[in-house]
Amino acid sequence: MGELRFVRMGFGADAVEYQEAWDEQRRVHAARFEDALPDIVLLLEHPPVYTAGRRTQDNERPLDGTPVIDVDRGGKITWHGPGQLVGYPIQKLPRPVDVVAHVRRLEEALIGVCAEFGVETSRVEGRSGVWVLGDPVEQRPPIGGLSLDFDPRLHDEEFDPRMNGPEYAPSNAGQRREDRKIAAIGIRVAKGVTMHGFALNVNPDNRWFDRIIPCGIRDAGVASLAAELGRDVTIGEVLPVVERHLKDVLEHADLKPRPIEKTPTPVSS
Repeated sequence: MGELRFVRMGFGADAVEYQEAWDEQRRVHAARFEDALPDIVLLLEHPPVYTAGRRTQDNERPLDGTPVIDVDRGGKITWHGPGQLVGYPIQKLPRPVDVVAHVRRLEEALIGVCAEFGVETSRVEGRSGVWVLGDPVEQRPPIGGLSLDFDPRLHDEEFDPRMNGPEYAPSNAGQRREDRKIAAIGIRVAKGVTMHGFALNVNPDNRWFDRIIPCGIRDAGVASLAAELGRDVTIGEVLPVVERHLKDVLEHADLKPRPIEKTPTPVSS
């Protein structure tokens, strides 16, 4: 693919309201479809906001009725806000579009970013995004004094961590030494051009995630670079590293259309 252009929309005191960024995504998306612009990545911070993808269920939203913006990306509900670096790659893909390959490229770039800061991350089968893997189950500390055999999350499909105390909160997953997501990914592809993208937790207040079921996942939590490293990390420190890894992965990707498997036509005898 051609050269990737980065647009830094706003950070800190200049954080970009979600609706403004969404409108800009759609404007750039339309221009990219017409080849009036090259592939572009919008980079920014948002003021605190909950957004819900198309698969979000009602019981995953805030219990107190906090407003949620419903959006046209895949995935479920998440939070964006200060201390989180958000990226919206708007990229034209060959058809038939391979959405999974696009997600894997974003994961690869963010895994590289985390590694450069000294945080080992991975993918989790069946769960998009970038994860800090927890300890083996048998080595994790008991929750609330309960042995793992009595962990309600193992037996109750409707278990709601929001109603069962801070020991189950997503923001405390690191203390429980469980799997925890450090970067979320949710995208949409329309007319062969991508929208939405990723959110990398640099140094946010992860307690915002405790009011929802992040990404609809009840048995894991959230992480940040700062929490994993035990030191302050700033958006300004991470921003050029993210740009460099995205540029390396996306510019050098061998974009190929998704192969179409044709069903053989039966031969009549």
